[in-house]
Amino acid sequence: MIRATHRPRAHLAAAFLPLALAACALQPAPEIATPTPDLPESYFYRPENGTSAGLAALLPPDDPAYAALADAALANAPSLAEAAARIESARAGARRAGAERLPNIAADANVRRNRINTAQFGAAGQQGFIPAEQTSYGANITASWDADVFGRLKAQERAALARIDAASAQARGVRIALLAEIAGSVIDWRVLAARAAALESDAAAALRLAELAGTREQAGIAPGFDRVRAEAQASASRSRLVALESERARIVGRLVTLTGQSAAEVFAALATPGPTMTLPPPPPALPSELLTNRPDVAAAAANLAASDADLAAAARARFPRLTLSGVIGLLAFDPADLFNDSIVGNLAAGIAGPLLDFGRVGAGIDAAAADKRAAFAAYRGAVFQALGDAEAAYGLVAASDAEVRATIKERDDLERAAQLADSRYRAGLAGFSDVLEARRAADASGERAAAAAGRAARSRVVLWQALGGTAAPSVATADQR
Repeated sequence: MIRATHRPRAHLAAAFLPLALAACALQPAPEIATPTPDLPESYFYRPENGTSAGLAALLPPDDPAYAALADAALANAPSLAEAAARIESARAGARRAGAERLPNIAADANVRRNRINTAQFGAAGQQGFIPAEQTSYGANITASWDADVFGRLKAQERAALARIDAASAQARGVRIALLAEIAGSVIDWRVLAARAAALESDAAAALRLAELAGTREQAGIAPGFDRVRAEAQASASRSRLVALESERARIVGRLVTLTGQSAAEVFAALATPGPTMTLPPPPPALPSELLTNRPDVAAAAANLAASDADLAAAARARFPRLTLSGVIGLLAFDPADLFNDSIVGNLAAGIAGPLLDFGRVGAGIDAAAADKRAAFAAYRGAVFQALGDAEAAYGLVAASDAEVRATIKERDDLERAAQLADSRYRAGLAGFSDVLEARRAADASGERAAAAAGRAARSRVVLWQALGGTAAPSVATADQR
């Protein structure tokens, strides 16, 4: 009696002996430090005290061309469609990871025909008591479930959810880059218009000077060479004016690529008159805000979280897996008896774990640990990339504003000098060479001032993107679609 009770216990101990040996080899996941990078308390090129502006004001939200092209891009841009598809792919992966934690239920039906050698059953087979051929009909419902006692599947689901966050942040980064490129292109278009106006004014001034030289030539008080030089100056302004068309073509082509619209639609949007170009003061910001505002930093942080969950899942592969399974169905040797007391079924529970895998699981853990270290390095790289972009953008705004002030003063001074030289020439107090040289200097300064103002406006778009961007009022509704 005692022997009978001890035998099942002996069998149970023998069954769990491999798992007990495997448990001796279990090791926790390696600890990998991922501290938050230390950032300075303020930017080196921080704006002066008292200046303030909203981040959205750095874009041209009041420009109808920007509003129209931004709305079109948010609705039709191929880059945004690709980013949205990547989010859907990540969501599908998370749904699959979540479904792996639930039971798997399947159904099947089958017809089987078996033929055996009846001689192997001796006399019973030779006398026909055992049929040589047999056909069975069956229908089953099967269910299996990994109990996930140690959380391997849960860790995999956590990694999949983190990848949704990474894909969403990357999509936001694509959107911000797209709006920044459109804003910069619209600013370039407006700057070309300002440069063209300056060149037209230069050509008109040169022609007026040529007419004056021609009048003096006809009066015999000036050589014809003066008129020719003035006309050459006007031709130089017109040639620079014609050269602007190539820049316009490049802007249109870039906007076609960005917005997914035709060139005619882009031209129609750019043809609308824009407001006077303004240069709002740069908004104050803290370097720590980059950790939450920058899409690339958020994506890197999400990828780091996913790699951490992957490492946990890899480490938990060392633990045993408990699987429950069951089958219930119908089995009969005659179709007419399939629903007549033919129910069959079974229920099973299994446990399995690594015993001697020659380092397979350990190699998986090492690979996951290396991936986490790489993800942390990528995260630190994204943080300092954001910090460097913001520092450079603030410095660029300060430098471009100083350039604008200098070029405007240069333009005004040279224009006054040209007017004085013209007045002295008309009064006979200066030679034509002095007038022509003063006019040539003034003509070049007007275009330079317009280009400098465009670079200053462009630097604000760079700052907007470096600080993480935000929805401009004109495209807020499109952002919610």
